[in-house]
Amino acid sequence: MMAVRPRRLRRGDVVRGLVREHRVAVEQLVAPLFVAERPADTGPIASMPGIARLDVDGAVREARELVALGIRSVLLFGIPAHKDAVASSNYDPQGVVQQSARAIKAALPEMLVIADVCNCEYTDHGHCGILDARGDVDNDATLELLTRTAVTYAQAGVDVVAPSDMMDGRVGAIRSALDARDHTGVAIMAYSVKYASAFYGPFRDAAGSAPQSGDRRTYQMDPPNAREALREIALDIEEGADIVMVKPGLPYLDVVRAARDSFDVPIAVFNVSGEYAAIKAAAANGWLDGDRAIDEILTAFVRAGADVVITYFAKEYAARAARRAP
Repeated sequence: MMAVRPRRLRRGDVVRGLVREHRVAVEQLVAPLFVAERPADTGPIASMPGIARLDVDGAVREARELVALGIRSVLLFGIPAHKDAVASSNYDPQGVVQQSARAIKAALPEMLVIADVCNCEYTDHGHCGILDARGDVDNDATLELLTRTAVTYAQAGVDVVAPSDMMDGRVGAIRSALDARDHTGVAIMAYSVKYASAFYGPFRDAAGSAPQSGDRRTYQMDPPNAREALREIALDIEEGADIVMVKPGLPYLDVVRAARDSFDVPIAVFNVSGEYAAIKAAAANGWLDGDRAIDEILTAFVRAGADVVITYFAKEYAARAARRAP
């Protein structure tokens, strides 16, 4: 009987590269950017080493560096100077995200600008929508805020709006509002499957978006649920989502795979702040090889079926890829 020896195709870098089944392309990476309205709010983020809050000019400079490395997509998160109960800074045409989008598109027309559409950074209570008399998030009242915000983003030149609030019906409401104002070319990347995760802590530090009371479990998904995730995706596609997202990434690779097997639209995955911080902390302590861990993680997302990978590792990964290039 002939011996089967799979090791023949693992003997060196060249042969391993030749038969490699999945590859991470720099072009499919999206770099998140935190843009602060007040200079006092800019600077390094302690819980996310290597990531900083930028002002508008700094966001443009960062975008230039990303393009030079081959990264052509950014996801904007705003940190406003003013917060209130109805997130009025979010839909202000002169808000920090709107200013940033205009500045980046003016400097780099080829850059794909995606804007997160949510209210948690803009409300004084830290929840993703308007609260009712009982302190619960009012789903339908919140839709009006989201649509107003999405329209101002489109008017500022944003290419893709990305609702992350997890309100029921928000994709359809945003699509209708955009189309009614002739923004039919603006795409929607829906956070269709956003779990109530423990991995968001560093982001909430960065954005100042932690809830002042309660939590977000009444509108974000329960982590044990997978079938519900597919239902959420199906609903968002029916309402007009162009891209659907699973967030977080690493604990939910099974959901990414199930989504890929079930749907024919582009699928995004968000490699979130807690995942980033954990790898950075372990690497800093010498507990693992950070570069190899990053490569494995990003490859896992692609292997699971993601077309778009949103990651704080984007710039670091692209810089190493550029050094490896012949």
